Amino acid sequence: MAADARDRLIGAMSAAPVPVPLADAAGARDTPRPLVAHGCWYPSADPTGEWVAFICDRTGVPQLWTGAVNGTEIHLLDADPDPVTEVSWSPDGRWIAYTVAPGGGEHTRVLCVRPDGTGRRIVAGADAGSSAYLGCWTRDGSAVAVTVAEPPPPTGPTVRAVLPEPSAPDHGTAFGDLPAGWAERDGPATLLGGAGHGEVGPDGGGPGHGPEGPVHEPGAPDRASDAPVHEEGGLDGGAQDRLTAYLVDPSGLGSPVLVAAESGAATLRVCDVDQDGRFALVRRGPRGRREAVVVRTADLTTGSVLRVGDGDPWIGRFSQDGRTLWLRSDHERRFAALLAATLDEDGGRVGLSVVAEREDSDLELLAFAEDGRTAALAWNVRGASELEALSLSTAARPREVPLPHEVVTRITRAGPGGMVLALSGSQRRPGVWWAPPGAGTLSARTPWSSRDEDAVPPGRPPVRPVPLRPTARDGLRLGGWYYRAPGRDAGRPGPCVIHLHGGPEEQERPVFDPLYHELLGRGLDVFAPDVRGSSGWGRPFVDADLGTGRFAAIDDVADCAAHVVLEGLADPTRLAVMGRSYGGYLTMASLVWHPELFRTGVAVCGMSDLSTFFAGTEPWIAESAAHKYGHPVRDRELLRSLSPMSRVDALRVPLLAVHGEHDTNVPPGESEQMVRAARERGLPAEMLTLRDEGHEFRRADNRRLFRRAAADWMQRHLGL
Repeated sequence: MAADARDRLIGAMSAAPVPVPLADAAGARDTPRPLVAHGCWYPSADPTGEWVAFICDRTGVPQLWTGAVNGTEIHLLDADPDPVTEVSWSPDGRWIAYTVAPGGGEHTRVLCVRPDGTGRRIVAGADAGSSAYLGCWTRDGSAVAVTVAEPPPPTGPTVRAVLPEPSAPDHGTAFGDLPAGWAERDGPATLLGGAGHGEVGPDGGGPGHGPEGPVHEPGAPDRASDAPVHEEGGLDGGAQDRLTAYLVDPSGLGSPVLVAAESGAATLRVCDVDQDGRFALVRRGPRGRREAVVVRTADLTTGSVLRVGDGDPWIGRFSQDGRTLWLRSDHERRFAALLAATLDEDGGRVGLSVVAEREDSDLELLAFAEDGRTAALAWNVRGASELEALSLSTAARPREVPLPHEVVTRITRAGPGGMVLALSGSQRRPGVWWAPPGAGTLSARTPWSSRDEDAVPPGRPPVRPVPLRPTARDGLRLGGWYYRAPGRDAGRPGPCVIHLHGGPEEQERPVFDPLYHELLGRGLDVFAPDVRGSSGWGRPFVDADLGTGRFAAIDDVADCAAHVVLEGLADPTRLAVMGRSYGGYLTMASLVWHPELFRTGVAVCGMSDLSTFFAGTEPWIAESAAHKYGHPVRDRELLRSLSPMSRVDALRVPLLAVHGEHDTNVPPGESEQMVRAARERGLPAEMLTLRDEGHEFRRADNRRLFRRAAADWMQRHLGL
């Protein structure tokens, strides 16, 4: 590579993160009393297993806390009001890394802080327009992996760069000039070889490519029959957003090391780095087409590729010797299982075996003890969790671990042989439980987790839902959970809200939801179904809404409403529909496809027009969403026909739209245009905009306002 070309390439990659010091956190000296009934989740233990960092919203905002697993001592480690979304304690105990959402928006950044609150600094995501989130730590704790979503460069002169190694394939990539005002930096990224366009390494494979070339996934459109597309540009033929993953020394003493790069999908995450630092396990690819990739860190080339499912991003771990990769994967399977991939010296796969599987359940969460000899497996059994401990060094059968509540949301190791778990259930708020080394059960809920009796105000106990299995009009079995309002006589149908989850790959789980409790307290039943496209029911079910299958997903909502009516649970004259994100889209779609069925709807952060959604969302989200909903150019007519705005004349009932003001995932304009169209047609329609919120509502005061506004709206328009 010519010297000037390499200099320009390094300049283009100068978006590598550089730690930015901040004021020390006052948290260790400031432990406020709870202001609200709280939850604790996303735990990460220190190397001894005696302390855990976690997220808690006891002050009204999800913030970073630390606490003793077997004691009452806790500390608010970062008192800033920006919500915290991820936490990871370094293996050497020196740092706690965490992801925050400034202003509650979607552009997140990664911070690190010492366990005593000193040394706080931004590690990645400090630049305007960028976003960052956490990957794993290296085994020695010297560096943390971060993924940075860089804004797309403007079109203009580019430089074509090739790998410097003479023996390497002559693959290259084009980088546009950096945006105006993008500062040059000291300590640029250490390039361990060039990264090709749209892939993890320079082997020419990107999302949808395996080691042998293009791979056509089941249910995906056949690219050979599609109209031409600009493969090296974004969805509109312009520059794509670029995701890059680095290993960063939080102290700032070493330059960031480039591990992987990807264009066109917001899922790049470094999940593990082996003991010797030779291999990195990277999850990449768009929604519904995720891949686990073994990357050789010496030259960034790909050693092995296996398909993995959506869901929890922490998909696996290397064995101590780096010759086995333990992986949660649905490779050539209907349900995800624990696989063992045997690797050669170059990270290539030479063998693959099934270690643990279930016929009709997904392996949902996977974690390993510190020595790598024991794994904790959480299985998703029709929405609830079953937990097992498995020895990886013997042929012993998995040992079942009884659970005090319905759902495991996270598992992490805690010292030699111990585990810390986050649990949630229909009767309690999220909490953290501790399993010490050798324990066959979860020995105790941490004292600082919320008590079961504090889940709701006295006199109104939480409702335990019952599972339902509706059948769609085309014969597909659906799932869901029905919550019956307390106090109603058995056998008497009641007003019912059909509540639709987001995703669409999310799944309805039997966990405590304050929104449901608010609706139930107003005398409303809630049915929360899994329509096609939801996870937890196997890969064919997830893929059943692709392409024109989305019309069937809209019909699923009507079929779920019909099911609870025919079962004698719901009053057919007092039905409402409500949902968030994709569920907000389905809410608006159901109101215009089945206008005679519902008396009102509440759409939260939903897409009303898929074309304007693609034009307004974050570019990397648009790239990934295209694989799920359809391409905004090639599939323009399909997206138009699937958009609620294209049928808004059929709307007949009042509509409440709710949106976070900083939502750049689904911009607020999606709600605004639907409300405006409803008003123009003489229908009651309102929009509630929540300040300092993005696509997720994280602040207690805003969540409370949202719940009460939605319940008030339902009461008014269902005639209660």
